[in-house]
Amino acid sequence: MKKLSTILSSLLMLTLFAACKSHEVQVSTPAFHNYTTECLGMDMDGRQTLRVWATGRNRTDGVEQAKKKAVYEVVFNGISGGSGQCNTYPLIDEPNARKKYEEYFNRFFTDGGAYKKYVSTTGQWKRTMQIFEGDGTLTCGLIVIVDRAALNARFTDDNLK
Repeated sequence: MKKLSTILSSLLMLTLFAACKSHEVQVSTPAFHNYTTECLGMDMDGRQTLRVWATGRNRTDGVEQAKKKAVYEVVFNGISGGSGQCNTYPLIDEPNARKKYEEYFNRFFTDGGAYKKYVSTTGQWKRTMQIFEGDGTLTCGLIVIVDRAALNARFTDDNLK
């Protein structure tokens, strides 16, 4: 009988401890997410399909920032993450080109600027978009298509290459 009493007491204590567990700190998922731009594929006509991440004030701003970032990555950094089908070298590989042609690229990347001609979203972009919220900002993961060939032609015509 004493053994049964000890077992019941132990189970009661265990149940109480489980019910009174301490509050766990919630860790934000975006803190552990990989925010590098990834290649999802390359078309024969020179268009690259990318998954890109950017942060904005709201959903609309986040989508526009993601489009800008996609073009920026193709132009200045190249795409090394993902499937490996995309060009890993940047369109403009001149050292300090962003600074050298600062006025040109500031106009090019302004809100509603010329960069928009070279990037588009996929047909089902709203279904494939991922959003993380935190600290008054929104982080958007978006699949976009960047027309690398058309960008290359533009920069050649504008004597940047």
